[in-house]
Amino acid sequence: MTTIVVGWTPDEYGEAALQRGVEEARLREGRVVVVNATRGDALVDERYADNDQLARLSTELAGTGVAVDVRRSMGADVGDQVLEVADEVSADLIVIGLRRRSPVGKLLMGSVAQRILLGAECAVTAVKPTT
Repeated sequence: MTTIVVGWTPDEYGEAALQRGVEEARLREGRVVVVNATRGDALVDERYADNDQLARLSTELAGTGVAVDVRRSMGADVGDQVLEVADEVSADLIVIGLRRRSPVGKLLMGSVAQRILLGAECAVTAVKPTT
């Protein structure tokens, strides 16, 4: 069975990644493993889902007809956490949402998307929300 790992955040970038991940899983007759991760500063990390957001996510995913596993994790690097799950489940594809970065931001190393793109052992699809 094909396994699609989606790096999810409770915002438009995470939703774009989730939508594409579910589409890919349907096309490939596979499953989706959703990863929501933080560096450990969960109380101030807007990208780390709270219980209400996870409940809404589970309700949304229940209607897709795709097998889904939702995981939350804390660690030193969010990109590494997504990569670890991808390795653990032998992912065939990782889907992530891409944020627009400023010219200065492009110079800075440490971007989660960059870490995943460079470190993944499988294919990676990076998507942007529709405008």
